[in-house]
Amino acid sequence: MPIVVNIDVMMARRKMSAGELAERIGITPANLSILKNNKAKAIRFSTLEALCRALDCKPADLLDYLEE
Repeated sequence: MPIVVNIDVMMARRKMSAGELAERIGITPANLSILKNNKAKAIRFSTLEALCRALDCKPADLLDYLEE
């Protein structure tokens, strides 16, 4: 998939654990793991907004496009 999710990079920059981030944005750690590991087929805008708010970043900081 040419869309790459960089949540783990932003988490490391913010020194935030997966459990803490999942709790802050209101999703399960399992669902956060699916997002982090590029296994998700979609993401809700509300979830993306919550991630950006919790990590103090923009969507472009979390998502990247790589041509195949």
